[in-house]
Order: sequence, then structure tokens, then C-alpha cells
Amino acid sequence: MTTKRPSLNEFAQHLREIPLFAGLTEPDLRDLAQLSRWREYDAGEVIVLEGEAQPGLYFLEYGWLKVVKTSPSGREQILRFLEPGETFNEIGVFTDRPNPATAIALEPAGIWLIPQQALLRLLQKKPGFAQHILAKMAERMLYLVSLVSDLSLRPVTGRLARLLLEDAVDDVLERPRWYTQAELAARLGTVPDVVQRALRSLENDGFIVVDRHQIRLLDRQALAEIAL
Repeated sequence: MTTKRPSLNEFAQHLREIPLFAGLTEPDLRDLAQLSRWREYDAGEVIVLEGEAQPGLYFLEYGWLKVVKTSPSGREQILRFLEPGETFNEIGVFTDRPNPATAIALEPAGIWLIPQQALLRLLQKKPGFAQHILAKMAERMLYLVSLVSDLSLRPVTGRLARLLLEDAVDDVLERPRWYTQAELAARLGTVPDVVQRALRSLENDGFIVVDRHQIRLLDRQALAEIAL
């Protein structure tokens, strides 16, 4: 994984690979890259704070982030983990409202900030780009509806089974150092003790194997039935 600042040409190449910017021309992408600003964060630093107005769209070059909602008592609900190559703060940019969640670095991260005004000019100049943004925002809304449905309608073991099926690559879910049971619990909307019991139950049934740095899936069909 690279941990250095890319050149503007490299960043423009990265923008071409982002689904949000599909259809933009090379000059458009170069202009966005030229106007963007580079920032670096340490693990634990807040990039975006819930309730604050933000100046643009963020692109994660390297590192991992979590996007969370926090209750008055301090309990976290993780909305999503962000990996290199993803964007965030779309709602803050395209609806001109304060950001609805907080983004926190889980490890050292390098991030590009694409100014809001540059994006709004593209929306005005290119109706096709505006329609594309609307479609992507609708996809994000569907994801959040699915998250609410999971939290309200599925038991923890079912939510865990679904997460394992969706996030595992070649039947292995890698667990970086920051991916603790506390982080997993916050993503599932519960507490670490409950997650530990759910993991133990699935392991005792022979559906998964839990190691320190990974979870291996042994029976996808059984997990799919639990996730229903």
C-alpha cells in the first residue's frame, strides 16, 4: 500500500476509476485534480465531524476510515468502513447541508479534498453528470435503508452472518489491527460481548473459524440461511 502523496497526474488517473465520476472528460478530471488539496491524518484523527459544514468531497488515497453516528451517551454505530479509492461526504457536498456523520481515521491516511464549488460547476455545465450523481445518491440511500432494516429486523447472529458473506474475499475476512470486536460490534449495532457469543456460536456450529487476524468461512450456504 502506498503511503506517499501521488502526483496530480496520478490523482487524475485515480479519479477516472471512481464510479462517481464516470463520463467526465480528461480535461474535467485534470481540472478537479488541479483544484484539489492534499491532507494527511494520523490514526484516531477526525476528518469530518457530524453537524459541521464541509468544504468538499473527500477521496481516500491510502489508509482506512470509519464513518459513525454517535449517541449522546457515546455509543457508536458504524455506518461503513472506507478503504483506499473510495469517496465520502457526498451528502454534505450535493445537498449543501451539514455532514450527517463523523469520519475517523483507523490508521494513517492520505486524503484529497475536492472543492465543492468545482463539483457544483460541473453539475451546472454537464446535465448528464448531474443525472449520474442523482443515481449514485439513490444507491447510497438504498444502502442506508438496508442498514436500518438489518438493525431492526435481524438478530445479531443474522447480521453477523450477512456481514461475513458480503465482506469476505475468497471466503476469508481479513482483520487489520484496528478491526477489533469493539469495532465489529459498533458496525452491527450491538456490544462486544454479544458479538463474541455470536462468533463463538457460528464457530461451534462449524460454519466459520476465527483467528486473530482473520475469519474463515467454512459453510456459505449455512451462513446464507442464517442471514435471511
